[in-house]
Amino acid sequence: MLAGALNEESMRINQDRHKVLSYQMIKQLEKEFGSSFYLFDLQQLRENYHKIAAAFRSRYDNFIIGYSYKTNYLPYLCKELAGLGAYAEVVSRLEYDLAIKIGQDPKKIIFNGPLKTKEDIEYALTNESMINLDSLYEIDFVKEYCLKNSEKHVKVGLRVNYDISTDGISPLVEGYEISRFGLCLDNGSFGQAVRSLSALKNVTISGLHGHFSTSGRTVGTFQKITQGLCDIAKEYKLFSLEYIDVGGGIFGEVPKSIMKNTPSFADYAEAICQIMNKEFRQHKNKPALVLEPGISMVANTFRFAAKVVETKKIRKEQFVLAAGSAHNIKPTFHKKNLPMTILRKSKAELLRHRRESFHIVGYTCLEKDYLANSVEDIVPEREDYLVFENVGAYTIVFNPPFIKERPGIVALDGNEWFPVRKRETISEFFHDDLYCF
Repeated sequence: MLAGALNEESMRINQDRHKVLSYQMIKQLEKEFGSSFYLFDLQQLRENYHKIAAAFRSRYDNFIIGYSYKTNYLPYLCKELAGLGAYAEVVSRLEYDLAIKIGQDPKKIIFNGPLKTKEDIEYALTNESMINLDSLYEIDFVKEYCLKNSEKHVKVGLRVNYDISTDGISPLVEGYEISRFGLCLDNGSFGQAVRSLSALKNVTISGLHGHFSTSGRTVGTFQKITQGLCDIAKEYKLFSLEYIDVGGGIFGEVPKSIMKNTPSFADYAEAICQIMNKEFRQHKNKPALVLEPGISMVANTFRFAAKVVETKKIRKEQFVLAAGSAHNIKPTFHKKNLPMTILRKSKAELLRHRRESFHIVGYTCLEKDYLANSVEDIVPEREDYLVFENVGAYTIVFNPPFIKERPGIVALDGNEWFPVRKRETISEFFHDDLYCF
């Protein structure tokens, strides 16, 4: 058994798991998982959960973490977070069904997303999940369900689209001026939804949702989101709210080499909870504050190990070919270099060579497949390993079935290593039950 064979080495590494993994450890893992694989740190995941929970609950005790499945829906990870108490924040029936499959309480599923079928909504309402409606067509499905189930009392939340700009400048990603999601406050769509649902005797609007994808992820933006939801609740006299959902998008513990001076969990919590406490101080039963962390929960829980296959020079540029791809570590192909460690098979390399500039490139046939650009270090040699950090967000879900099978995932928990996703084979890549040969 791999875990047993590596136990002694694991114990040594687990004393300080944030230190560089040993060459022999990765070499041993390669025998089972191949020349590239992910390393998943369960203890780091638990630490992230408890840090976020502590920051917010110490300031506002009715607090819910809804983990954003789309960020990384590795089943073992989702199940671990459910065991810690996290709700499942899902945006599709696929993710909803995964939450059910791992044993998540349906009442602790938050169903968001712009595309829900009639069957999706009926299923979620029957299960008494938390559902946030995104468009008017969903209101029609709720109406139909309520008329057919007049004896059942239904609770729904509404995702609101409202202005969070500052001095006319939008904070949204990619420079978008307006978000495409939610029920628009300005043009009356939100008011129409409130009136339509309020006319139904067996419906309560139980929550407001205000997720916005912003580039800066600033504390000020989250203050605007939170205050905006509270103001909307007062304006529309939504006195039966059970939750205010400010969405996700907060920074986690970002390595300084990627970005400096990012807000802490405490910074976000102080700003958001101060508003919640002020707005609901007279309420006997304060609504729950819902946060939907994704990147901040899982980014630093994964590393990616890839063997060096070759080094070569083309004109004046030095290239290191790795048994991995940018798809594996930064599927959006951004230009920033992630924190990386080189595990060398021979320490003699360090004495024989000087530092040079080199690029690390991947196995695909895409010219843009750079795992790192202009690295300044002693050039790695064949059989060395590269370990990239902070790769837990979106890499698992965005990793396409392109050219090469998906890499395995091996987890570390205490003194034990074990697989949580096996190395993919051709029979799984081209599944007989899926493809017609």
